[in-house]
Amino acid sequence: MIAHLEGRLVEKTPTDVVIDCGGVGYHVNISLHTFSLIPSTEKLRLYTFLQVREDAHTLYGFVEKSERELFKLLLTVNGIGAGTARTMLSSLTPKQIINALAAGDVATVQSIKGIGSKTAQRAILDLKDKVLKIFAIDEVSFTVSNTNRDEALSALEVLGFNKKLAEKSVEKIVKESPDATVESIIKQALKTL
Repeated sequence: MIAHLEGRLVEKTPTDVVIDCGGVGYHVNISLHTFSLIPSTEKLRLYTFLQVREDAHTLYGFVEKSERELFKLLLTVNGIGAGTARTMLSSLTPKQIINALAAGDVATVQSIKGIGSKTAQRAILDLKDKVLKIFAIDEVSFTVSNTNRDEALSALEVLGFNKKLAEKSVEKIVKESPDATVESIIKQALKTL
């Protein structure tokens, strides 16, 4: 496999680049995220992934190693091919995708063109643990730091409600209205619990 390419940038478009490495021009497919990170200098280094199929050998390039690793992870999900993975990395930043997968945020993953509900759920199911492990993420860091939410949650627990059910209800309320007061969160949660 070709691990990286380093050479002179010959052509650059939002979807691909051509890099001259010792007189050989390599056509490399890129995401919009990588396009935005490509420096304006003539010399360029991209981490690459070579996809070999019966009908084509396609080279994908990434400015960041972490984006390449995420791309390779996305390819392991049934229903996500190289084109869809590249679209995902063009629609959202790698960090946003990692956060959505780790947090189980189906809506964010599904908001990407070409990703349906089942594929989004499958991606989360298949990759959540891998993303948390590979990118050394603490699962707790994905819950929005919101003191109103925390206070409402502890109040509901004191009132004797199941912690998991209360968390689900409060998360939904905070997602719909992030500026909600403690009282309004509690009142809305009581209606659903």
